[in-house]
Amino acid sequence: MHERRYNGEVERLRASQRVVLLEVERTVDLCLDGFQPLNVLDVGTGSGIFAESFSKRNLQVTGIDPNPEMTKAAKEFVPTGIFLHGTVEEIPFENKSFDLVFLGHVLHESDNIDKALSETIRVAKQRVCILEWPYKQEESGPPLEHRLQIEEVVTAATQAGFSQVESIPLQHMVLFRLSV
Repeated sequence: MHERRYNGEVERLRASQRVVLLEVERTVDLCLDGFQPLNVLDVGTGSGIFAESFSKRNLQVTGIDPNPEMTKAAKEFVPTGIFLHGTVEEIPFENKSFDLVFLGHVLHESDNIDKALSETIRVAKQRVCILEWPYKQEESGPPLEHRLQIEEVVTAATQAGFSQVESIPLQHMVLFRLSV
């Protein structure tokens, strides 16, 4: 169970070459495009790279991660955030708790994509954004068998009940923007 989850160190998550690949600012811009959320849930927050960017835009940030070392690290980078233990398959919040739910490199690590998407739509008021690796073999990132095809994510999101599903190709990643 959860054998694909990242358990590396904070320094590696925040390495400059990795941050460049993530296109953090562009990703956050696209997540916020067209609406003005007050709060965001960063699922699988890791060291808080995206939580930090959302926080700098005056959003109330909450993050969950299955690794307690990561929630501790995220709190150091985002002192105003709330960081708790949790998984995408069992998000520990009430229905419709967050304007925006963000998953950065989390869906491909999920044990159950359908359950993960049903949990995100449950806690989201307006939008869910999912950043994933493209479905191609590359030197960085997970092996191809752990990556998700665009059609797979679109189909699962539609079946989960999202009203609109967009896939936006970035330079090194794919961003899915899902409307509740």
